Formats: sequence, structure tokens, C-alpha cells
Amino acid sequence: MSDKRDWLGDDGQQTAAEGDIAVETDDDLSIEDLQASVAAVKDEVGKRIIGQHDVVERLLVCVLCDGNALLESNPGLGKTTLVRALSDATDLQFSRVQNTPDLMPSDITGTEIIRETPDGRDFVFERGPIFANVVLADEINRATPKTQAALLEAMQEKQVTAAGETYELPDPFFVLATQNPIDQGGTYPLPEAQTDRFLMKILVGYPEFDEERSIVKQYAEGGASPEVERVLPRTHLLAAQRLVRQVPISDDIRDRTIELVRKTREDEQVEFGASPRASMALVLAAKARAFVHGRTHVSWEDVVEMAPPVIRHRIILDFRAEREGLDPDDVIARLLNE
Repeated sequence: MSDKRDWLGDDGQQTAAEGDIAVETDDDLSIEDLQASVAAVKDEVGKRIIGQHDVVERLLVCVLCDGNALLESNPGLGKTTLVRALSDATDLQFSRVQNTPDLMPSDITGTEIIRETPDGRDFVFERGPIFANVVLADEINRATPKTQAALLEAMQEKQVTAAGETYELPDPFFVLATQNPIDQGGTYPLPEAQTDRFLMKILVGYPEFDEERSIVKQYAEGGASPEVERVLPRTHLLAAQRLVRQVPISDDIRDRTIELVRKTREDEQVEFGASPRASMALVLAAKARAFVHGRTHVSWEDVVEMAPPVIRHRIILDFRAEREGLDPDDVIARLLNE
């Protein structure tokens, strides 16, 4: 591991450079402790999710960035199980919303109800499932645009406005949404304004043969689902989130990252490129990946690994690229090679 004197004080505690966020942790909690706790989360999630190591890592990176994630895959690949296992491994409150065409915005955010009080009847705001640390929005594209819009303020502003009142959401707060790309019956495509709120779009693929055999043995021939221990307390997660933003990145790598995003706006195969929000998201995700891997600096490899999930849902290809059978990942790979 590289020398940490560039971002640690002489006493071993992390120090904030000018403009950074000061990290407040327990006196006996070091950076190595936080990184070990994060690594333990991957091990605990691995008890229920066999394989899918890249998916687990990217979801954990998203949590460390305090961002939202969109998981896309065919049915039956364990997206819901993965999110639930991640919640169980952390000391976070979990909530699940099953999106359907008849789901109303108040079913998510909450509504005012009349309750009897000592002073008579009064309107009381009954909080909805959005008031949790980890909100699993299952099959988000099955909700109507009006209901999808109810998530926009929560995802971006970390707050909910109902009946003229603003309510702060718990800290930390993540929306981890899932969608099925093949069954489009009764679905409403997510608007670009909403997909841009997701830090990452994570694709979940099919397992390898040996992994699928282990899945069958564990869940079809074994007993109950393995227990997942809570190894990352909420206070430690908040400290890790603040620390991730302080991971150093060289000017050269930062400039190359920004140039990569800017190239998506100039490429002839891209109709609409990624915004500066993508540049910020990619730098932050690279910092979080470096932290997950136990390093104290960002390498270009971190940017390369995080570029597809961060950019793929922020660009729209032109009709010629689609006619050639290209997808956003093909364009991103070409830009990285260039």
C-alpha cells in the first residue's frame, strides 16, 4: 500500500485539505479499519450471491459514493436478493417498493391521514416506504411516469415534499432500482432526466456453469438462505463515504477522465453525449473503487473499470450506430482505446 502521508496527519488520522470535508470517526478507527469493513461486506454478500463479483463491487462503490444504482438484467438473476443481502450486511433500514401501473406517488412518499389527538382530530403525515436508508424499487419501469417522478426529488435532493411540507430523508439514503430489459409489456421507459439521477447502470449477466451449479446446490438442495452478518455499522459507512471524497487523484488522470466524457459529446456515433454530471460521477466512482481495493490513490484502471456503468445510460447513440448493432458499451470501449 502506498504512503498515506499525503492525506493523513502525523498521528495517523485523516486530515482534510482545503475545501475537503473533515472526517469524524472513532478515535480507534483507522482507514485500514474502514477498508477492512468494506471488504467484509463483499464477503458477507457473497454468502448469498454466488459469483457476480463485479456487480457486487460496483453496487458497493455506488453506496460509498452515496449514489443511486439501476440494476438491469433478465428475470431470475438475483437482483432483489443482492440488494437485500447488501442491506443486511450494513446497519441500514431496508424498504422495498414493488412498482406496478396502479402505484400512486403517495404510496411511495406517504400521505396525510386524520388521527384522533387529545385536542381533537388532526392531519398527520404518514411516512411511506421512501423513508428508509436502502429503498429497493423493484421493476421501476412498470410504474407510471407520474409515480416515477415522485422518486426524482428523493434521489437528487434527499428529501420529500408532501402537502406543502418538506421532510428530510434518512442519512444515508439510496434508491437501488431494478428493471427487466426484455419484458416491455405494460412498462414505461425511464426518462433521461431520471436515468441521469442514477450514478450507475449495472448490468447483471448470467452466471458461469460452476457458479450456477453452486447456486442450485445451495438453494435447491440446501436448507435456509445463509445468514448475513452486519459488518459495516452506519456510522462507519458515513465515515467511509466522507473519506472516499478525499482519496487523491492526480491532475493528469482527472483531466483524462474529463476528456473521456467530453469525447462522448463529439463522437459521430453519439447523438447526445454525457453531461458534466457524468464527469463528477466517474471521478467519484474511481475514488470509491480505489478505496474498495485498499489503495490511497486513484489509478487509470479505476476510471476504465467504472466508465461503462457510469456513462452507458447517459449517452444516446444515433440511428446509424444502432443500425450497425452497436450499444453504448461498444462506443465507450472504443473511446477508452483511443
